[in-house]
Amino acid sequence: MQIRRAVAVALPLLLAPASVMAQEQGQVAMTPWKTIEPGGETSCATGTPYAFHVKPGEGADAAKLMIFLSGGGACWTGEQCDPSSAVYIPFARPQPNEPRWRSEYMGRLGLSERVDPNDPRGWRGVFDLGNPENPVAKWTQVYASYCTGDVYLGNRDVTYKTADGREVAVRHRGRANVESVLSWVYQNVKKPERIVVAGSSAGAIAAPIYAAEVADHYPDVEIAAVADGAGGYRSPKIADLIQNWGFWDGAPEWTGGVDRESATFEDLGRAAVRHAPRLRVVELDTAYDQAQERFQKAFGTPSRLYPLLLQNRAEQAKAIPGFAGYTSRGKAHTLLVFDRFYTYEEEGVRAVDWFRDVAEGREVKSVTCGEPESCAKEPE
Repeated sequence: MQIRRAVAVALPLLLAPASVMAQEQGQVAMTPWKTIEPGGETSCATGTPYAFHVKPGEGADAAKLMIFLSGGGACWTGEQCDPSSAVYIPFARPQPNEPRWRSEYMGRLGLSERVDPNDPRGWRGVFDLGNPENPVAKWTQVYASYCTGDVYLGNRDVTYKTADGREVAVRHRGRANVESVLSWVYQNVKKPERIVVAGSSAGAIAAPIYAAEVADHYPDVEIAAVADGAGGYRSPKIADLIQNWGFWDGAPEWTGGVDRESATFEDLGRAAVRHAPRLRVVELDTAYDQAQERFQKAFGTPSRLYPLLLQNRAEQAKAIPGFAGYTSRGKAHTLLVFDRFYTYEEEGVRAVDWFRDVAEGREVKSVTCGEPESCAKEPE
C-alpha cells in the first residue's frame, strides 16, 4: 500500500510572525499567492472547508519546489479539541462566527487577532519574498494549511468527552488534506529540478513522512526534508496519539516494521528514510523551545527540552545517513517563518546559510549552541 497523499506533521505550531503582518498593512492583494479549496474528502477539525496556497516560481528557480507544512498546535482530549480552547488552529481560513480562539491564540504570541496564521502572505522567513537573502524566494512554493489538530497524521473522526460530559467531535483529517496538496503538486509540477519538503512545529513531524511519498512520485529528483521546531519530543504518550488520530488506518506499507505500541515521531521518520534511502533529513530547533516544553508537560512527561533533543539527535544521526541538526540558543519556537531565520547564528553559521546549503543540495554538518549554560542564553 502506498502512502496516500498524506499529511505532514506538526504538533505545537504556535507560529506567528515577529512583527505586524502584511495582511494588516493592506498588502495581500499584491502578492503572487493563489488560494485553493480542494473539496472532496478534505476537512478542517469542525467540518469547515480546507484550503492551501500556491505561488509560481520565477526564472531559473521556477523548476525548484518547496512544499511547506505549516503548524498550529495539536489536541487529544475534549477540553483541548474544543475549538474555543486556543490549543490548536481549527480553521484553514477565517470564519464569520469564530469562537474566541483566535484572539487568545494570537494574543499568546503577542499578535493581533486580525492575523491569519494559515496564510503565508503574512509570514516572514522563507515567505519573505522581498528579502534578497531568502534562498527560496523565487522557487515554486506550496503552503499546506493546518487545521486538524493531528500533526497531519490523522485519518479518522473522533468524538471526545470533556470532564463535564460534553461531546466534542473532531475531524482528524490531516492525511486527506495533505493528499489534496500533493495531488495538486503532481498535476502541476511535472519535472522539478529539486524539492524541499519543509515543516514547522506540527508540520515538522510530518515532513519526512510526506517527503517519502514525494520521493515515490519523483524518484530521480533530489529531495530534502527540513523539520523545524519538533525535534525534542520523547514520551510514551506519543504512541497513543499516533494511534488515536488514526495514522495506522491505512498507513503506508513501509511503516510495517514500526512497533505501534511504542512508536515515536522519529520512528516514523526513520521508516520513511528506509523506504526512500535517497531522502535527506535535517532538523532545526532551539535548545529550550518553550512550545515543545509545554507539550512535553501536556504529554505528562515534563522535562527541559535540551537533554531530550540531544538524545533524539544522536539516535537520528546513527540511523539516518547524512542527517544533520541546527540547534540554536534560547526558547523561541521555530525559525523558518520568522525574521530570526536570517539573524540566528551558531558556530559562525547563520540558520539561513545552513538552510540554503541544504536546499541547494550541498553537504552540511550539525551546528550547535554547545553546553546547556550557553544554550539557555537568548541570541543577541
